[in-house]
Amino acid sequence: MRLRPHFDTVKIGCYICHMTANTSPLTDNSSYHHGNLRQTLVVAATEMIADKGIESLSLRKLAEKVGVSRTAAYHYFEDKNDLLCAIAANGFKRWQDSLNQLNSELLPERDKFEQYILGYITFATNNPEEYELMFGRCIWKQSKCTQELQDISHTTFQHQVEMITHWQTINLVNGDNPLRVAQIIWGTLHGISKLFIDGVYADVNRAEEIVLSALPMFLTPEV
Repeated sequence: MRLRPHFDTVKIGCYICHMTANTSPLTDNSSYHHGNLRQTLVVAATEMIADKGIESLSLRKLAEKVGVSRTAAYHYFEDKNDLLCAIAANGFKRWQDSLNQLNSELLPERDKFEQYILGYITFATNNPEEYELMFGRCIWKQSKCTQELQDISHTTFQHQVEMITHWQTINLVNGDNPLRVAQIIWGTLHGISKLFIDGVYADVNRAEEIVLSALPMFLTPEV
C-alpha cells in the first residue's frame, strides 16, 4: 500500500495488518477443547470458504476438518445458514476491531479518513467470500439473518456514522447529514470492492488508485 511520506508507516502498518490478518491455519486438532470450540469452528469454516467457496461448506466437512463429531458441530450451529451467519458476524467483529485500532492511532484526521477507506477496500478484496456473507444476498436477500449478525452489523455501521459525524464536525468531510453521507461512502466503497471481487476489474493492485481518486468527492474543498 502506497503511503504519503509524512505517514507514520510503523503505526499504519500495524493497523493494516490488524485489519487484513487472515485467520490462522489449523494445525493441531488436539489443542481444541469445549471452551473455544465455537470460535474454532467459525475460524475453520472461514478458511474453508476462502479456499473452496461458500457452496462447498457443510457442517459435516467442517467437523471433519476440526476433528470433532458432527454432533459437536450441530451443538453450536443449527444448520448451514446459522454457520454462515456466524462467519459473517465474525467478519463484522474483525472489521469493528480494525476501526477501533484506527481510532486509537495518533494520526492526522485526514490520514485516518484515508486509511479508513483504503482499509475497507483491502479488507473486502483480501476476504472476498467472507465479505460476500457480510454484505451479499446469500443471507440478507433471503431474510435469514440471525440476531447476532443483525446486532453486530448494526453496531459496526453506527460506529462508522459516528466517525463521519466527527469528521463533519471538524470540517473534514462534506455534507450535513452523517447518516446519508455514511451510506453514500459505504455504497461507493462497496461498489468498488464488488467490481474487483467479481472480476469486472481484474487488477486488484489498482484498487488503491481508484479509491484515492474518490477522496475529493467526500472531503470539504479546503482540505
